[in-house]
Parts: sequence; C-alpha cells; structure tokens
Amino acid sequence: MARLQSQRDAPNTAREYETIYILRPNTPNEGVAEVNTKVKAIIEAQGGKILKVDNWGKRRLAYEIAKERKGIYLYWQYLGTPGLVEETERNLRMLDNVVRYLTVKVDENIDVGARPTEIDDTSYERAATTAADEEDIFLKGMPEHEDGDGDDDDEDDFVYDEDAAKTPTPPAGAVEPTPPAGDKDKE
Repeated sequence: MARLQSQRDAPNTAREYETIYILRPNTPNEGVAEVNTKVKAIIEAQGGKILKVDNWGKRRLAYEIAKERKGIYLYWQYLGTPGLVEETERNLRMLDNVVRYLTVKVDENIDVGARPTEIDDTSYERAATTAADEEDIFLKGMPEHEDGDGDDDDEDDFVYDEDAAKTPTPPAGAVEPTPPAGDKDKE
C-alpha cells in the first residue's frame, strides 16, 4: 500500500503524533492488550514508527462519558503520515472498550532514522497492565469493620459509667489534695 504524502512534507520525513485513548474502567488486562495489539498493527501496517507506549492507569474522568466516571488512559507517541491518524482513529471508533480518543500533531518533517524508539517487548506488556487506581487501593485497604471486634453493632463499643461521669476529673498537671489526718473512713 502506498503511503500518503502531503505536498508540504519534505521527502523521507514523517510527522510526530501523540494519541491518547480512554478505555472503560472494567476492561481486563487482556482486553487492554488486545486494543494495544490492534493499534500497533495499524501503525506498523501504514509504515509508521512507534516511539513510546505508556499505560497511565485508571483515572477519574472530568465528566461522565458513556455512563462511566473512570477510565484507563493509554498514551502512544509515533511517527507517520496523515492517513495513518485517520485509519487509527477509524479503528478506535469501532472498538466497544474505547470511550474517547484524541490525536495531536506534535511536529512535522521529522527524520525517521534520527528519532530513537523506546519500544521493546516489555513495553507492550507494561502498557497492557493496568494498576489499581488510588481510590480502589484505599477502599481495599480499609478494615471491614471500623471497631475491629468483628461485629456489626455499635452498641457495646462505648461503655458509659455513671459513677465516673459524676466524679470530676482534675485538670492535667494538678496535684490531688491529701485528706486531713483526723478524717479517716471507718468501716
């Protein structure tokens, strides 16, 4: 397939793009890997060069999208032609797990051979693994019961002692007075 080349692009150069897409938060790591494999295949089939792939993890969205409040963010940086972006976005639009995507042109007339790539096999594996977000970590770290005794009722957690409530407590640092020598309690 012939690569599309714009008239204003210098020969043997490409444009640098960044694409961020958001997946549904309940997408398993296998589903993330599947979408990443599809995007990788599209970029390579169109003659593009992948520079960087990163999974930013599960984050809260600014507003609700497709009835979701969170999403898994994936970041791709690559070199290619304008037709590559159209094909990538067309395929992202057809995937059910993708709720949003955005591509930005970073630079143009980039010498493809001069740009180093940060990609190896482990990069795709890391990008397919989504860590739990801070809220999930916090909720999983909470004890099941706040009182720690294992029961659900809060009735016996606080014991009220009427006698202790009637006896005034001396202020901190105060010295208790000693009773006079002649007033001893007789029993």
